Amino acid sequence: MSSRSLFRCSLVVMLLLLVACGGEDTSLSTRPSLRILALGDSYTIGKGVGRSESWPFQLVAALSSDTLTVAQPTVVAATGWTTRDLFQAIAQAALDPPYDIVTLLIGVNDQFQGYNEEAYTTGFETLLERTIYFARSDTARVIILSIPDYTLTPFGRVNSPANSAKALSRFNTINREIAMNRGVTYVDITPISRLVSGDPELIALDDLHPSGKMYSLWVRELLPVVRPILRGSL
Repeated sequence: MSSRSLFRCSLVVMLLLLVACGGEDTSLSTRPSLRILALGDSYTIGKGVGRSESWPFQLVAALSSDTLTVAQPTVVAATGWTTRDLFQAIAQAALDPPYDIVTLLIGVNDQFQGYNEEAYTTGFETLLERTIYFARSDTARVIILSIPDYTLTPFGRVNSPANSAKALSRFNTINREIAMNRGVTYVDITPISRLVSGDPELIALDDLHPSGKMYSLWVRELLPVVRPILRGSL
């Protein structure tokens, strides 16, 4: 056999080996993306910042750089939504459960619009049931985020901050207790939201909502919770 023929045979063998060895890599690349559903209000949609700076999209970006294959998040949220508004929006949304992770952050507008604690409790409990359903009916895949404290922002400081802060604290006690009773993970980002008093860069240009910088701090709190859940889905 000529040297040219030997070279061709060797090349064929190498290609066959690459195909055989690459089978596992191919399966990884075609693995369905993990999916996250984020439910909430202006804090979830990222009012005042670009979409990529909102915490759901920052979270996915951080996870994707961590060797996980995560699709862009599905977000059902809008500025001004109360628990009632979010429930109605979910009913009309073209969602496609189950999701690998479902987050819920809701309540600031219930407080701001004067809803009482009983109404918020009922609304939050109803939403949590839907949230759990979207997460494969698995409470381990649900994450509740606390309501941020907006009373230290320039907007909040001129809108009865003392009374609002007390009301927000009561609402957070409600959603935390409900989460604990259902065995759902609770991530308290309220202390982070209060850092605005010492760092104006944590506030968006509207003087009310978080900046991308603050959302990145929320993501830092979420990552140690979310990573193990998603890795367990592989």
